[in-house]
Amino acid sequence: MNIVVLQTFLAIVETGSLVRASERLNVTQSTVTARLRTLEDELGQTLLLRQKSGATLTPAGAKLMRYADAMVGLWRQARYETGLPQGTDSVCNFGCHADLWPGPGRAFFNAVNKGRAKMALAAWQGEHAELDRWLGSGLLDAVMTYRPTVHGNQTIHALRPDEIVLFATEPDRPMRFDPGYVFVDLGEDFRTRHATAYADADTARIVFGTALWALEFLLENGGSAYLPGRLAAPHLAEGRLFAVPDAPAFRRNVYLVVNDRAAAGWTWLPALVEDLSAASVARGAAGAGDDAG
Repeated sequence: MNIVVLQTFLAIVETGSLVRASERLNVTQSTVTARLRTLEDELGQTLLLRQKSGATLTPAGAKLMRYADAMVGLWRQARYETGLPQGTDSVCNFGCHADLWPGPGRAFFNAVNKGRAKMALAAWQGEHAELDRWLGSGLLDAVMTYRPTVHGNQTIHALRPDEIVLFATEPDRPMRFDPGYVFVDLGEDFRTRHATAYADADTARIVFGTALWALEFLLENGGSAYLPGRLAAPHLAEGRLFAVPDAPAFRRNVYLVVNDRAAAGWTWLPALVEDLSAASVARGAAGAGDDAG
């Protein structure tokens, strides 16, 4: 089995068809078909059901998907690490949830970059499940996430939590029954506590699964939304956002998870974790708790 065949399989799954996979890979459709047939023959299983509407995974294909993603990623990492410039003595592959990059994610990356001139650095964005899978497979050495998963060869460090505050684009927007309110899904714990605090409120018309997109929408269209205070801070200073008085605040826990084997020589890590964990939350958090979402 070769990497090109696995890359082709992943391209079919990601694009949904052999035709679009051939376009992405810049090869003929017959080449894509031949590669898929080779893979299925080697495994003795049908991996994809090919229909006019596209290609869908079989149960065997779904199982292979997990390993194929890891194998292709490891090959990409191996090529990257073996091609590092002279003088490089170590590598840190860092994964970060998109909402955590502005602030703690960037702070971690910049601190490592400034303090380790001979360390090669790579940063990757992912959702919780992706980050956990990449860390477990060895593709990443450290991840910053809201939802850590415990594994035997990893250490979880609790960092400074995000304080989630209700912000609005005008200082006089109401705390309740704001027609411009945007709901930002910040995890299961936030959903539960938000529902308790606003049991009498209607369902929001607009929902975002990321605070970054919600912030961008708010600045362009107006309204109100719960956002991490660190994301809103620059816009508070500019008078583009305002904290809604007396609105309940929440807390979302942040974690750095590291691969113990990769971090064995990271003598700088404890001090950096301490720095990222330092300082108490500025406001009291009503209903503060762990984020399981």
